[in-house]
Amino acid sequence: MDGNGRWAKKRLLPRIAGHKKGLEALQKIIKSAIKYNISTVTLYAFSTENWNRPSEEINGLMNLFSESINSETDKLIENNISVLVLGDITIFTKELQIKIKSLVKKTSKNTGLKLNIALNYGARSEILMAVNKATKKKSGVLLEKDLTENLYTKNMPDVDLLIRTGGQRRLSNFLLWQIAYSELYFIDTLWPDFSEKDFVNALYFFQNTERKFGNLKVDK
Repeated sequence: MDGNGRWAKKRLLPRIAGHKKGLEALQKIIKSAIKYNISTVTLYAFSTENWNRPSEEINGLMNLFSESINSETDKLIENNISVLVLGDITIFTKELQIKIKSLVKKTSKNTGLKLNIALNYGARSEILMAVNKATKKKSGVLLEKDLTENLYTKNMPDVDLLIRTGGQRRLSNFLLWQIAYSELYFIDTLWPDFSEKDFVNALYFFQNTERKFGNLKVDK
C-alpha cells in the first residue's frame, strides 16, 4: 500500500496524514474484497525496514495501529472477518502486543474474509526463521514443505495476485517465498487514492492472465 507519504507531501501535510487517509482507502478495499468474494487479503502495513523512518512517523504509525484496533474490532467481528498478524510483534510495546493478540483471538472464529496484516514483517527474516525452525525439527535435507510449514503463512494458499500502488516496480521484501508464481500488478495511483474501480481493474487483469506455473498446459 505505497504512496501515503507522497500523497501527504503533495498536499503540504505531515506524513501521518497520508497514513490516516490510507486507512480510509483500506476500509473501502476490504469492503470491495468482500463484495467480490475474495477469500484472503494480505496487507503490508509495516516492514522490518520501516524502523529506519523518522521517529515521529514511527510513533504516529504505532498510535494509528492502536487506535485502529480500538475502532475497528467490532466492525471486523460484525463483518465476519478473521485477522491474523504476520511478523514479529515482540518488538512493539506490551500494550500494543496485547491489543494485537486480543484482536486475533476475538476474530479467530469468523469464517468470512481472512485478513492478514504484515507488521514488522520482512520476507528474508521470515525465510530464515522458517529454516531455523525446520532444522530443529528435522535433520537431513529439507524439502519445500518443511519451510512452508514454518512460515507465518502456514496453512494458507500461495499468493495469486500481488498489487502494488504508488508507481514503484519492486517487491520490497514482501512474501518472497509465497509469490513465486503470483501475478504482479503495478499501478501509479498513490494508495490513499486507490479506489474500488482500481481494485476491480486489478481483478480483471488477473482474470485475463493465463497462468501456466512453468508448464505449457494452461489451467482455467
